[in-house]
Amino acid sequence: MSWTGKFLRIDLTSGRVKVEDLNRDWARQYLGQRGLATKYFAAEVDPKVDPLSPANKLIFTTGPLTGTAASTGGRYSVVTKGPLTGCIACSNSGGFFGNELKNAGWDMIIIEGKSPKPVYLSIDNETAELRDASGYWGKTVWETENGLKAQHQDPMLRVASIGAAGEKGVLYSCIVNDLHRAAGRSGVGAVMGSKNLKAVAVRGTRGVRVKDPDRFIAATIEQKKVLADNAVTSQGLPKYGTQVLMNVINELGAMPTRNFQDVQFEGAHKISAEAMYEPRPTDGKTNLVTNGACFGCTIACGRISRMDPGHFSIASRPRYRDASGGVEYEAAWAMGSDCGVDDLEACTFANFMCNEHGIDPISFGSTLAAAMELYEMGVLTTAHTGGVELKFGSAGALTKMAELTGKGEGFGLELGLGSRRFCEKYGHPELSM
Repeated sequence: MSWTGKFLRIDLTSGRVKVEDLNRDWARQYLGQRGLATKYFAAEVDPKVDPLSPANKLIFTTGPLTGTAASTGGRYSVVTKGPLTGCIACSNSGGFFGNELKNAGWDMIIIEGKSPKPVYLSIDNETAELRDASGYWGKTVWETENGLKAQHQDPMLRVASIGAAGEKGVLYSCIVNDLHRAAGRSGVGAVMGSKNLKAVAVRGTRGVRVKDPDRFIAATIEQKKVLADNAVTSQGLPKYGTQVLMNVINELGAMPTRNFQDVQFEGAHKISAEAMYEPRPTDGKTNLVTNGACFGCTIACGRISRMDPGHFSIASRPRYRDASGGVEYEAAWAMGSDCGVDDLEACTFANFMCNEHGIDPISFGSTLAAAMELYEMGVLTTAHTGGVELKFGSAGALTKMAELTGKGEGFGLELGLGSRRFCEKYGHPELSM
């Protein structure tokens, strides 16, 4: 176990930063980051708390293997009461942030209260302090992360931040780290925004200790061999990522299509993992640039994509021509088949928007699909949508609404309610999937 035995308690209301000892008994009884953080949360927070009130707490938590050589050992979770569901949320993310937090010497951060002004939490090994973030409020995740690295003059700084969606209370806004890895589910970004906390920036160089290094390394090597010998984790996921599921699930007749009205999508092959490898007729290049790995992971299932520079969504916007996080399976079905969209480049742009502004592509796509069905039923019109025709299959509608929702603007704020509240508002709760 790589527990450091210490965690940070941050009172945003008073600005106080306190170091506390980890409850070792709880760490043994409630195994893993999810179990331990949920125990802390349940012990400290009234279950009837308003998720967006100062009384709710936000816990960044590592696990007993975080920061070690174990595959998938770079992950961390954010535990809180989620505003989207009203339940305890455990939103998990990869990348390098979790490892950095553990290497700084901290197992968890418990954040409570609400700051009177925008702040970010700066952690440099044992030193932790709240700093003014007024200059970053309103900025995107990408601008915030790059800005903090420049401000601290440290390109190795690891940042977890929110965009405008989290600041404005989009109920499925997320916390993004490493530009395109996210604690994406249940609206943890909205909780962070409600506390006026823009980001957590961490630098950790202390290293991670385990009780018996020799036995741990032997066990790690043995388990990595299991991954190497398995065709899915050694070949399928590294090459195709989770998108390997697109054509498989479509053939099985289990593909969410047009707000779950259908179970197979005729355009699935156009937005599949295989399609990401196909040279485009426009420029001869592929959507997929390379795969990517999180800290310590030998699977490397992440997708790094570069868009067609001539695609309508970025033709006059060169900033989106750089390589960034590409679509994974769940984002592809939510923003692709569920919305009837078979344009891979449009799905990629929408994914970029979700990463840049900090929204969950799964909940966004599902909500947009419900809105498209309501539009085709005549319940919604262009008077509601700001002139956008929300027709199934419209790549233009997808890209426009992804940007509006990410920025928390116009009809995007309506979509930011999530599918259940959105459909209830327009009198058709049965359309929420």
